[in-house]
Amino acid sequence: MSKILFVVTGADHWTLADGTKHPTGFWAEEAAAPYQAFKAAGHEIVVATPGGAVPTVDRGSLAPEFNGGQEGADRVAEVLDSFTELQHPVSLHDVNLDDYAAVFYPGGHGPMEDLAVDPVSGALLTRALESGKPLGVVCHAPAALLAAVREDGTNPFTGYRLTGFTNAEETQAGLADKAKWLLQDRLVELGADFQEGEPWAPYVIVDRNLVTGQNPASSAPLAAELLKKLG
Repeated sequence: MSKILFVVTGADHWTLADGTKHPTGFWAEEAAAPYQAFKAAGHEIVVATPGGAVPTVDRGSLAPEFNGGQEGADRVAEVLDSFTELQHPVSLHDVNLDDYAAVFYPGGHGPMEDLAVDPVSGALLTRALESGKPLGVVCHAPAALLAAVREDGTNPFTGYRLTGFTNAEETQAGLADKAKWLLQDRLVELGADFQEGEPWAPYVIVDRNLVTGQNPASSAPLAAELLKKLG
């Protein structure tokens, strides 16, 4: 049995351009679907957050309209109830990458608030990428890549083919014009080769050991790709 590290946002809000605190956290499906897949494959899960804060689920992500109806919402909630590791996270400061076979970052708007500027997470991402271990990042979690900096000041993800929550999706979600910055724009600015699929449809990009997913619907296919890499 291998150990997989889930790095989850510790933020419960996202500060908008006007200073408003938009309630958020991690997105339910993006944690639940990979958790279920990894556990079914026999892997152990450890959750890490900035400062060891117990992560907050975005309440909106539990709504039936985001889970294909009430049955889907109930299923996701049931998986999260079984995901007891979320209640006992370790601090990112205490993570030793050598202990893990793979690293996974679920999204939600929370990473836009904390992981996007977290140097400890950034250093972990840099080490994970350079280690060759499977590294999965989905939806808004690629915001964390912005904090990854090598000693020479360059970003290790520059030139990588990847995806994440798109400007089109943020616009359709009604938050693009309220945001301080948009994820797709920032990833393009750092020199990533940003790939974009249809809004809200599953879309996964694999480049070397990096596996990225565009949106919540991409989390299960991304987990499948990570499991393939784990053999």
